[in-house]
Amino acid sequence: MSTVASRTFRSTPNRDALDSWTAIVDLLTRGVAGTARSELLAVGGVAASVIADQAPKDSAITVTCDGPRTRIYCLYDEDAIDGSGENEAALGYDPLKGDWRVSLPCLADDLAWVQAALKKHSTRITARDIDETVKDAGGAEKAAASTLTLDPKGFLGS
Repeated sequence: MSTVASRTFRSTPNRDALDSWTAIVDLLTRGVAGTARSELLAVGGVAASVIADQAPKDSAITVTCDGPRTRIYCLYDEDAIDGSGENEAALGYDPLKGDWRVSLPCLADDLAWVQAALKKHSTRITARDIDETVKDAGGAEKAAASTLTLDPKGFLGS
């Protein structure tokens, strides 16, 4: 079982769908420029379409990596205006550590074109049917196995 963190972003009408995606990218990249940020921003139009369709209202944008899994939801309408249930706080870990992937929930009618559009920009960012869940690829287990490293020389020397 892997550790899971959730965040909930205020979307439309508080901010438009593209601004919502940009805020999510800021969370995931911690605002740091780099290839991951460029890759995430490159799919901004497609991700904004998914957000505008309210797909991440009940089905999470799921981010997997060599650490904890991150689930991101969006608030809409009245909830987005008053901010009830919002949690856009920074994460206490790097959600894009190692072999990261982002899975966007998508309405069934749009799934084929969204998957094709994402594939043009990234192999890490994919779309799934809104009713599908993201399977664990073993990233958490790999991270747990690799994080416990004992340096006896450093430990005894301190």
